[in-house]
Amino acid sequence: MAGISMIAMLAAVTPGVRANDSLLKAQSDSNQWAVAGHDYGNTRFSPLKQINTENAGKLTLAYSFSLASLRSNESSPIVIGNTLYVSSSWGPKYVYALDAATGARKWTWEPDIPEDVLQYACCDVNNRGVSYADGKIFVGRLDGKLTALDAATGKALWTAKVVDYKQGSVITSPPLVVRDKVITGFGGGEYGVRGALQAFDINTGKQVWQTYTVPSPDEPGGDTWKGDSAQHGGGAAWLVGSYDPKSDTVYWGTSNPGPWNTAVRSTGDGNFGKLTNLYTASTLALDPNTGKIKWHIQTTPADAWDYDGVNEAVLADLKIGGSTVPALMKADRNGYFFVANRETGKVLSAEKYVFSNWAKKWDVATMRAVEDPDKRPGPNHPAKDICPNLIGGKNWQPMSFNPQTGLVYIPSNNVCMDWSVSDVAYKRGVFYLGAEFPTKEGPGGFLGELVAWDPVAQKKVWSIKEDLPFNGGTLTTGGGLVFAGNIHGDFRAIDARSGKVLWSKNLGSGIGAGPVTYQVDGKQYVAIVVGRTAALPAFLGEVGKKMTAAAPEGGSLFVFSVQ
Repeated sequence: MAGISMIAMLAAVTPGVRANDSLLKAQSDSNQWAVAGHDYGNTRFSPLKQINTENAGKLTLAYSFSLASLRSNESSPIVIGNTLYVSSSWGPKYVYALDAATGARKWTWEPDIPEDVLQYACCDVNNRGVSYADGKIFVGRLDGKLTALDAATGKALWTAKVVDYKQGSVITSPPLVVRDKVITGFGGGEYGVRGALQAFDINTGKQVWQTYTVPSPDEPGGDTWKGDSAQHGGGAAWLVGSYDPKSDTVYWGTSNPGPWNTAVRSTGDGNFGKLTNLYTASTLALDPNTGKIKWHIQTTPADAWDYDGVNEAVLADLKIGGSTVPALMKADRNGYFFVANRETGKVLSAEKYVFSNWAKKWDVATMRAVEDPDKRPGPNHPAKDICPNLIGGKNWQPMSFNPQTGLVYIPSNNVCMDWSVSDVAYKRGVFYLGAEFPTKEGPGGFLGELVAWDPVAQKKVWSIKEDLPFNGGTLTTGGGLVFAGNIHGDFRAIDARSGKVLWSKNLGSGIGAGPVTYQVDGKQYVAIVVGRTAALPAFLGEVGKKMTAAAPEGGSLFVFSVQ
């Protein structure tokens, strides 16, 4: 066993440091899918094994459900008891509660989302799902609000304003519930916002704490920013958080700094010294009670390539060098796979999991990349053939970790770019970039790859190459399977040890979402939301045109079982 599941980790929680009891109970029931990443550790591993390598070829459609919303549907459903909760894109336009076995609709909630949200949503009108605790469903919204719903009826209980969306700050990912607090971030790194994480009371919606992820000049770390540039410094925490109940620590990734022209906020070259732009392109460890930052890992200091550090932190215990290590794993946008001790923040290893040439290596001793100076763009220094592209070696689509195989399953990209900077001035609610970044295809004749990665040996075990990037997130199970989709709409069941495709079904629209699995009345189901991305291809030139042509837009939930 290369690791243990988060269920075992949860069982080890000391009585004095409890997470939310209702959520702990839901996560400990293998029949349910209680949070976006299945558990607090975002492993996306389910021990269910009724569907396995022997019968996966017999998967058939149990039911489908139209989300009544086209464009960039990226939600991972959650399942509590026999109810499945799923959100649509555009706000979300709708949140549905369905009978998890039949698809029969129990209730629908439709928020009043302003029509102008699209112009403030950098990378589309997506919604990646909802969260649950204490009989409530929590929904982050494109208009910068957080709403609590009654899980039984869909009635809105409270709505809190998190941020003004008109500055370019939308909420696209589900919040994290720890005890009596709902914690959320928001987007906006491309709009020059000042990133923050905020906690709200689970019962009243009252804000409990706020932690800025970019320090002001008078705060610790404020001297890592040039002049007053931190006030529009980005560092938005827009994806999902993780939580370790044992150490009572929340982990969250932060986005790129703003603007993309590094001369505005740093030196404009590789000799940035202390001007690293804390805490952007980083992983933060925080106290969920106060929001205080305990420690951080900045994976791309003074970022010049839009290498967001937001990708999810996956928590598991790994056997490394004969010892069991409480690990944090992250497939960073910059192309390096990081393994760190999640209790101390010490980086244990960092190796390339995709083709990456912006740096020769990432040095765990200095906590800095050994950069190739030719690949760092700046004023009067355009850079050519930088890999990976700004969408990263891995984008938001979630990876998964299987403690039985010891492998991580990463939906990766093989795309490169040129980069040149230009003058830029901040204007509220408008892109704050200052760069041009034409896309190039990566080497090897493929643009995407599903990679099975050994996080201890830091090496690839097997892979499936794809002709296009930006493919779907992964799910792995006790039945020895990995489930993943691609932008063509092919949804697959794959042998987790060998990489052999055991079953495939085209679902009519591109897949970005992560699949989930659950069991009702003794029958296991696998669910996936489909709906091709629409905005992201516009950043990718000719490659983006191929992505758009690969499949039409869509918006549906498909649920499969073995009959």
